Amino acid sequence: MNRDYEQLANEAQEETEMRKWLRPLLIAVIFALFIKSFIFEAFRIPSGSMEDTLLPGDFIIVSKVGFPVKTPKYVPFTRIEIPQVKILPLISSLKHGDIVVFKFPGEKSEIEASENVNYIKRIIGLPGDVIQIKDKVVYINGSRFPEPPTIKVNYDFITPKGIPNPYIFPEGSDFNEDNYGPIIVPFKGMEVELTEENIKRWKIIIEREGHRVEYGDRVLIDGIEARKYIFERDYVFVMGDNRNNSLDSRYWGFVPVDNIIGKASFIYWSWNSNIPILNLPEKIKSIRWERIGKRIR
Repeated sequence: MNRDYEQLANEAQEETEMRKWLRPLLIAVIFALFIKSFIFEAFRIPSGSMEDTLLPGDFIIVSKVGFPVKTPKYVPFTRIEIPQVKILPLISSLKHGDIVVFKFPGEKSEIEASENVNYIKRIIGLPGDVIQIKDKVVYINGSRFPEPPTIKVNYDFITPKGIPNPYIFPEGSDFNEDNYGPIIVPFKGMEVELTEENIKRWKIIIEREGHRVEYGDRVLIDGIEARKYIFERDYVFVMGDNRNNSLDSRYWGFVPVDNIIGKASFIYWSWNSNIPILNLPEKIKSIRWERIGKRIR
């Protein structure tokens, strides 16, 4: 009897000790999830599309304060989709030139992205702006976009205006990567006339807003003839600073503002991403000390 009592007492004590250990761990996990969801998050730059502003191997902090927050799209650790609910709307102000991380909206012909990946680019156009690129020079509403000093553009070869690139957005345009537009960035409430001639331009965006589009001798939206469409979301137009080596809004279209995760804030670590971690001495030598702590502009 005494042995049973002692055993129970020991088990109770062990359970108490475990609770003492688990409680601060649980609090730490909840706190970390809160920070990651609402305040900031760390990202690694995987490619050279933002050179020379950001380099492959830069590790950055992204501020999420004021940006839309949604419940997860997938059941944790699975690819099972679940309905998303917006917890917080956008309350931060977006500006021309902001460098933002966002959920990739999909290739130009995809209604929904086949990959759940995040991209980082610079905001060129805000909702309602008219975008035009003339011989690789970017214009917003008729004025030249103020390029950052770190931008990387090769002007040695320019694709002339009127020579269409079939990989360029939108479908059916005669745009190319060097001579693009003019095109307006859609905003919530914007009304566009729909015709047989321009429906290809707007089709994928309308479908991404949850509608079925059909066209032939007339345009049908959700089975009903439509001569106009009113957009339901705000969008931005983004580009990489490495203009000759960036897949961006020129290729796959506008980014819904709701897709933006946050603004790039500063670089907290940087080294050469091409050197394998197994080659530790060379990896350490490649640390870019001058970039650590650098603000991102």
